Amino acid sequence: MSSARLLKLLGLLQSRREWSGVELADRLGVSTRTVRRDVDKLRDLDYPVHASMGTSGGGYRLGSGASLPPLLLDDDEAVAVAVGLRTASGIENIGETAVRALLKVEQVLPSALRHRVAALEIATVPHTGSPPAVDAAQLTAVGTACRDRQRIRFTYADHAGEQSEREAEPHRLVTWGRRWYLVAWDTARDDWRTFRLDRMTLRTPFGARFTPREIPGGDPGAFVAARVAGRWPVQGVVRLSVSAREAVSWKSYGEVEPVDENSCFVKVGGETMDDVVFMLASITVDFEVVSPPELSDALVRAADRFRRAAKL
Repeated sequence: MSSARLLKLLGLLQSRREWSGVELADRLGVSTRTVRRDVDKLRDLDYPVHASMGTSGGGYRLGSGASLPPLLLDDDEAVAVAVGLRTASGIENIGETAVRALLKVEQVLPSALRHRVAALEIATVPHTGSPPAVDAAQLTAVGTACRDRQRIRFTYADHAGEQSEREAEPHRLVTWGRRWYLVAWDTARDDWRTFRLDRMTLRTPFGARFTPREIPGGDPGAFVAARVAGRWPVQGVVRLSVSAREAVSWKSYGEVEPVDENSCFVKVGGETMDDVVFMLASITVDFEVVSPPELSDALVRAADRFRRAAKL
């Protein structure tokens, strides 16, 4: 038996809720009979691999055991876990737990990977302010529902505090503006919606499995940015001197709308006009203000400060 193949099988089982025997055989380049033997070997090593009968070689799922089996991470995944634990924010009841987990992860990292983590830590700047905290258990539960394609039911409070009962097909979790958002298909409204996790109260158990849909535009981050930007109390619209296709780097700022082959509109939102100016300052192409007039005044004030700072 190939140890490398066994490790690859374990990695596949950890990456998705369930695989058919045929799918695993195709990925590993072996027969379904060999897959069954390799699964038996994983069980001998105390990995709880559950099997279901089927016409296509059955299905396999890595379950929860009485003890936590070793995780199989490649180099990039290990670095991502360590950096994520160091920079976790906006999640309740996770600080001390994250520190304990980080110590365990860093203890087993090879020297070269520890240096990579250290370098990334130096380049990490913590956010200021106090974003709404999200319960770690809820974040995990919603992420699990996204992975397993299970409908969820929850109570949702809008910006005015009005509550409503929702049922949705959760697709992706997105962090934007130091907040956590869920991109989901609202079954009652028959449309896509974004939900802030700190305003959700989950109801269990989860609902039936669903077939995933294509998120509008194909980019969940851009979808959230476009929806959320329109809800900020202060709005600004500028015209960029590049096409909408070339403005893909700024989709995370808000909604991008094509004008012609050489320009597009970008809507940017924030708590204050200074927030909008701050975001526009990072745009590296020429643009002109469309609305409101107050944005032009704010940009002039910022430009004056920059000139004084440069002693021009």
